[in-house]
Amino acid sequence: MDRMTALYLVGGATAVILATYALIRRRAKNRGNGAPDGGRAARAVAALLVLAGSAFVTLTASPNLGLDLEGGAQIVLETQSTDTVEANAESTDRALEVLRRRVDALGVSEPSLSRSGDRRIIVELPGVSDPREAADALGRTAQLTVHAVTGYDTSGLPPAETPAPGETPPATPPAETAPATPPATPPATEGSVGGAVAPETATGDTGTDVVAGTTPAPTDPAAPAETPAPGETPAPGGEDQLVLPDESGQPLLLAPTAMTGEEIDGADAIFDVQRGGWLVTLDFSGSGGDTWAQLTSDAACQPDGDPRRRIAIVLDDTVISSPNVTNSVQCGVGIRGGQTEITGDFSEEEAKDLAALVEGGALPVDVTTIEQRVVGPTLGDAAIEASAWAAIIGMVATAIFIGVAYRLIGLMAILALFGYAGIAYAALSALGATLTLPGLAGFVLAIGMAVDANVLIFERAREEYVDGTTKSLRGAVQSGFKNALSAIADSNVTTLLAAGLLFFLASGPVRGFGVTLTIGVLASLLSALVLSRVLSEWLADRRWVQAHPDASGIAHHGRVRLWLRRRNPQLMSRAGRWLIISAAAVAIGVAGIVVRGLEFGIEFTGGRLVEVSPTETIDVDDARAAVADAGFPTAIVQESGDDDITVRASDMSDDEAAAVIAALDEAGGGAELVRDELIGPSLGDELQRNALIALGVALAAQLAYLAIRFRWTFGASAVVALFQNVAITVGIFAWIGKPLDGIFLAALLTIIGYSVNDAVVVFDRIRETWTRKDGEKFTDVANTAILNTLPRSVNTGASTLFILVALLVLGGDSLSDFALALVLGILIGTYSSNFTAVPLTIMLESKKPAPPPPAKKVDKRSREDPNYGAVV
Repeated sequence: MDRMTALYLVGGATAVILATYALIRRRAKNRGNGAPDGGRAARAVAALLVLAGSAFVTLTASPNLGLDLEGGAQIVLETQSTDTVEANAESTDRALEVLRRRVDALGVSEPSLSRSGDRRIIVELPGVSDPREAADALGRTAQLTVHAVTGYDTSGLPPAETPAPGETPPATPPAETAPATPPATPPATEGSVGGAVAPETATGDTGTDVVAGTTPAPTDPAAPAETPAPGETPAPGGEDQLVLPDESGQPLLLAPTAMTGEEIDGADAIFDVQRGGWLVTLDFSGSGGDTWAQLTSDAACQPDGDPRRRIAIVLDDTVISSPNVTNSVQCGVGIRGGQTEITGDFSEEEAKDLAALVEGGALPVDVTTIEQRVVGPTLGDAAIEASAWAAIIGMVATAIFIGVAYRLIGLMAILALFGYAGIAYAALSALGATLTLPGLAGFVLAIGMAVDANVLIFERAREEYVDGTTKSLRGAVQSGFKNALSAIADSNVTTLLAAGLLFFLASGPVRGFGVTLTIGVLASLLSALVLSRVLSEWLADRRWVQAHPDASGIAHHGRVRLWLRRRNPQLMSRAGRWLIISAAAVAIGVAGIVVRGLEFGIEFTGGRLVEVSPTETIDVDDARAAVADAGFPTAIVQESGDDDITVRASDMSDDEAAAVIAALDEAGGGAELVRDELIGPSLGDELQRNALIALGVALAAQLAYLAIRFRWTFGASAVVALFQNVAITVGIFAWIGKPLDGIFLAALLTIIGYSVNDAVVVFDRIRETWTRKDGEKFTDVANTAILNTLPRSVNTGASTLFILVALLVLGGDSLSDFALALVLGILIGTYSSNFTAVPLTIMLESKKPAPPPPAKKVDKRSREDPNYGAVV
């Protein structure tokens, strides 16, 4: 939808809603109920404006899809220092511009090139399924050089074929014998330098001419007298001479480098109307113009047909052009003016390819490929479809669960949840964030996590109303928002810490998960504290709801809380029992790591992983045989997902990967590439190191934050519980043989954030209960807090698990491991935050007792005050 249509649509809807809201306020005032207070009006207007803005962005923009969803190739290059140039941000930027011109010459639609850090360049090529052409063009060290031609290399000819002095060996016509060049390097061109009319092609001539530039030297009739007599072709074997075949395959002897690509300012392909053909213009910078004048001056002194009348332009040890200097160029003068033209029988494509190679050929520093990923379009489509269905099923299940548990006020939370989805999607689009496969899973996961704040608020509102602290539904709702604010803020800060670590320490799609998680957390805060509050307060003011409070959902406690209150179990009376159970679970997890070992993904080990989907089902043994015949008998060949085959090897080039794919294609009656990932060993070591740093920093950051917000005993206990979550989850993956890769790292850090979220809620209630029950044993205080927060933990965990189970079932191989890690983490985290962190805190407090924390300042306003606990 275009922007103006969307603007009119959103503006009209906003005007209608504002007019309706004003009418309701007026009718309420006329009935004597009083108009809504200013704070509520401000919240309502703010919520409306946010939703209107989100609707406008959603209608006019969409987030960028990562290559793992769109399909295509991603190549990560790292610049390397040379003897003369240091690889830093400046030289990498120059290299990036050169690579950008190379990619443009490939004709890829909407490519993306960006610098990451000081020495890395990320190249994204949508729609590219075979990366060999792009990798060859990008990975070439490719120093462009210009050489004088000193003769033909005759060392490989039989004696009978050795030309006599002064003669030149016959050259095979280029059109007939020009060797096929790799796709990344367009065919070498033929041309000449000199007059407006190219002369007849002499024996050994390539048919191309170098033409004088804007200021050609006039032809002097006396010039031929200065031309030296033809001499013998120089013999090969000179120390500084280079032997390379020209465009037609004829070996040339080249003098040392006279000029590099740094002295060529630009190259363009233009159509010359007067000559009726395409030509390539070269512009020189610095001393390049003088060097070119000297080269052409020397070449012009040679007789027609002599190879020394040619000048070779070499890219990566390949002669891309070796034109003749035409007779219009004067000996001893050359082509001056800083510009020249190469003419010949060029087609448009040949002229443009030559110009692109000359202009974009020279890299200031060497580059190496450290990571390469190719994703087939079907995998991205399947992931989007699976995530969409998981979101729909999960949201429906969550809506039913919240509706049953909290009735009408739960319905308000569901409406706010849809608002959250719109806000998060609009934020992704407005910020230009790239939505990756893990990011999409994070977006779906955040839907379940967004329910947590609403559950906290509704449980606190129930306590206020049922226990008689607040007499009205409206006052109970406002008190619920006020009392839950501290726990909501703490829990979201800890999740943001985990998301920040993913953003700064991870790379590629996993970094996208950190971005999406951050946006999701902030959007959920806005949804819970503004949208949900506006809707809940509006509901609480309805006369019908006030007359039937049971329908509101906060007039009575849920079944879990009622059962706990009736039984009043002393869960913390023997805290040591829970710690023994926790230690046993950790021991089982560690045993899996020790006995089975860890299977690291290629992100951490380096290597190559190729996954294909054969047309016909292939037995894994037949697939191994096909891969072995392709030259990889030691490769790890496994089944994956629905009859897919994955091949993993520590060292496999692009051509070797293509051979493996071709072998599986033949064995399976056809095969489609699902993904192709290449990680260099240096990057694997770096990612492994960053993963350990991320886990260490995550634990330290959570410890520091909890120690500041609570007591050190609380923080230490929470970190031990986090260690338990990590150890058990990793141990289970070891027992069942699942790989640990970058996506697993994202899940692990999310588990840490989620577990701390749970622990914060429990500790916040312990602190609050402790201030009200001064003198009571800490064990009893902790037990009371656990009984009060356990219903929230159950409800939040259940609503999040609906989403994750849907992802686990529908996500396929690409998302199932991610969802499995999160399901395990949430189940273990719910246990550990209640039955590991709290018992350990009790033990630590018994060793290092502390006085109860100071009571919170009491708000002197009435709880029936409409602005009590206001959040705008």
